[in-house]
Amino acid sequence: MSTHTDLVPQDGHADDHSHHGHDTGASHSTFKGYMTGFVLSVILTAIPFWIVMSGGLHTSGMTALVVLAFAAVQIVVHMIYFLHMNSKSEGGWTLLALIFTIVLVVITLSGSIWVMYHLDHNMMPSMMEQQMKNMP
Repeated sequence: MSTHTDLVPQDGHADDHSHHGHDTGASHSTFKGYMTGFVLSVILTAIPFWIVMSGGLHTSGMTALVVLAFAAVQIVVHMIYFLHMNSKSEGGWTLLALIFTIVLVVITLSGSIWVMYHLDHNMMPSMMEQQMKNMP
């Protein structure tokens, strides 16, 4: 049967992998940290849900902007509390990858919206006019 003294090397120091000098900078969250993230996520989901369901904002454009703002804040909450991302983790590479991803998403979304808007603007009116002319 193995005892604790069998696991300690001859020099008397226990082998602990966290003290080898190459800290990744990633924070290890506690139960309190995970619960804080969970509660914030629930709140950041419930408020936009209530706004949409109650019709709290008068225009759909303003409602969409508020929901998108809450979504952006929730993304940050998830990155900090659940993914443990910060400027120190992995020597800053996770933050650099995040910035690159954000740039790609912004380019893709703005390009898609631009193309869809111009397709709608340039294609739909002529189709509607032709359909109106063909009506009896």
